Amino acid sequence: MTPRKASTLAFLTLVLGIGYLSMHAAPVMSDDDYSYHGDTEWRTDVSEAKQVAAEQDRPVVVYFWTTWCTYCEDYNRKVYSDPTVQSRLDDFVLVAVNLDDDGTEASRLKQQYNVNYPPQHVIITPDGEELTRISGYAPKQDFLSYLDSADRQYNGSESR
Repeated sequence: MTPRKASTLAFLTLVLGIGYLSMHAAPVMSDDDYSYHGDTEWRTDVSEAKQVAAEQDRPVVVYFWTTWCTYCEDYNRKVYSDPTVQSRLDDFVLVAVNLDDDGTEASRLKQQYNVNYPPQHVIITPDGEELTRISGYAPKQDFLSYLDSADRQYNGSESR
């Protein structure tokens, strides 16, 4: 192997290694029961979230995300951290599903709600019926409109 080929191969290996590490080194704040996005606490167990939602008669926001998703970071910085959004999310039970999770529950949810890329929000009834979907990034006002629409559908009225 020529020195030039060896240098090129070493350089490509370095670039790929840095790319891999940067995608998997993003800080994720979580514990066994919750994931935290933009100072908002999201459950990680969908079954538990549906049970709580049924008990409290509230819809569920299922947030599909990944650590490498730049739009997910935009949600953290520009949407979830907003006091109006945080207040409005109090009317919902929140659950976050990491699309990189290989578990059976995450795989089942991805398939059930046909989610292939982050970020996506699927707002559902406690029984799992889809009320509305937010595909991709939605600015704060649009996000609030989606929440309002889902809430109206869930409560069966056009005014809050």
